[in-house]
Amino acid sequence: MDDLNDLRLALRSRFPLVIVESHEEAKVRKLVEKAARADELGFFIWSVADGLTRENFRYDVHLADNRFGTVGDHRSALGEPKGRTHVIDDTHELQAALRYIVKHGDAGVYLLCDAHPFLDDPVNLRLIKEIAHGYGERARTLVMLSPALDLPPDLARHAARFKLRLPDAAGIRALIKSEFDLYAIQNHGRRVTGSADALALLQQHLLGLCEEDVKRLISLAIRDDGELTMGDIARVLKSKQEMLANGTLEIEIDTGRMDQIGGMATLKRWLAQRRAVFAGEAAAQGLDTPRGVLLLGVQGAGKSLAAKTIAGAWGVPLLRLDFASLYNKFHGETERNLRAVLQSADAMAPCVLWIDEIEKGLSGEGDSDGGVSRRVLGTLLTWMAERKSRVFMVATANDISRLPPELLRKGRFDEIFFVDLPSTDARAEIFGIHLARRQLDAAKFDLAALAAAADGFSGAEIEQAIVSSLYEALADKQPLAAQHVIDELGRTRPLSVVMAEQVEDLRAWAAERTVMAG
Repeated sequence: MDDLNDLRLALRSRFPLVIVESHEEAKVRKLVEKAARADELGFFIWSVADGLTRENFRYDVHLADNRFGTVGDHRSALGEPKGRTHVIDDTHELQAALRYIVKHGDAGVYLLCDAHPFLDDPVNLRLIKEIAHGYGERARTLVMLSPALDLPPDLARHAARFKLRLPDAAGIRALIKSEFDLYAIQNHGRRVTGSADALALLQQHLLGLCEEDVKRLISLAIRDDGELTMGDIARVLKSKQEMLANGTLEIEIDTGRMDQIGGMATLKRWLAQRRAVFAGEAAAQGLDTPRGVLLLGVQGAGKSLAAKTIAGAWGVPLLRLDFASLYNKFHGETERNLRAVLQSADAMAPCVLWIDEIEKGLSGEGDSDGGVSRRVLGTLLTWMAERKSRVFMVATANDISRLPPELLRKGRFDEIFFVDLPSTDARAEIFGIHLARRQLDAAKFDLAALAAAADGFSGAEIEQAIVSSLYEALADKQPLAAQHVIDELGRTRPLSVVMAEQVEDLRAWAAERTVMAG
């Protein structure tokens, strides 16, 4: 199936309303016209600028209707098929156009562009209902095209939704070839040059975008000098981050290695066993593609770092969903934002989708937030159950009491891991990692003594102790020594002491319900 067949199916489904949420107006216009012509349906377009017009109009059939007048050929600039176009007089206002459709409109497809600002008018809603109720007598389908559109419940029952597919890997390659060929034509036969590695990264980074945005970013990468470099790839990635889901989705590449995490041996082994199957490198009879993990644990214990290094170790992009920016005060916008994020993740597969502190986005109780949290949870659970793409979801959480029980049901995640405070050996490993990161020779430090002094400290608290010790050593004009760090640890009260009861309760809950990451 492709977009044209999907749309024809929607038009044949006998829904009087078809909703298309898209910024690609020119593409949707051409697609709707193709679908109408393929099924020999009349095709009309309304916009506040042009009013209601009929495309590819057979003038001889409607000669007697003096409401029709000719409109210019400016539509061809939008990439639409050329043909006789006639405007229906006095229909620039949506209400006037709807009244015309109710009274005179032939059977056919009516594309309404950007009608959403006018749907608060009860008269317009009533006219749309009359068109919908009269569908059985005269099959007039209203296709409503807007970047975002929510219908009131009494109209929603009459509507089907159609969504343009995002280009897949093959589609991206075809668009790159097309834009490269266009560059050569416009530059006297000069071909685009660049490394195979840069081209492969360009293809990967363009996944998850609509066709229009893909073309823009290809042009951004090559227009200045006709050469595709790693610097161009960085510009493309930055622009993509600005485009995707209005800032709700952050993209990171090359996010780290597993040896940058101290401890968590069980989690590391579990992930290593599944890497080849997720990458599609191993023929695994009877094995499903790994789908995701939930990481619970004490704050600062390394859950976020683990999420990042999974993507780095598996060599795929990391997509980070920011639940705070996902939520919107307008009805329906939050769910729409989430659907856009999940569609982008599917299109960018293989990738890791990281939802940090997931409990903050799903912890609304009852109707305290107007039911938004419940609808968001439903959207997320449906995607988790039905997705076919290679998107490995990593959800992290600190407060298990705020997680909805539906999310914890067996089968939602491949496994639920508990990330506890690091053991003595893990603490020694963590000290070594953070000292080396600051160009310090870990062999010159008594790691065993440091690990013993840091009993009850999380990985984040250990790192902060090293940072504070470095400042102290700098002030004393001395090189950092183990004693500086031990003294700093002695002055610090870790979270396991400050919030001892909560930490113990969390450990007790996890002991019988999760797999220990360490």
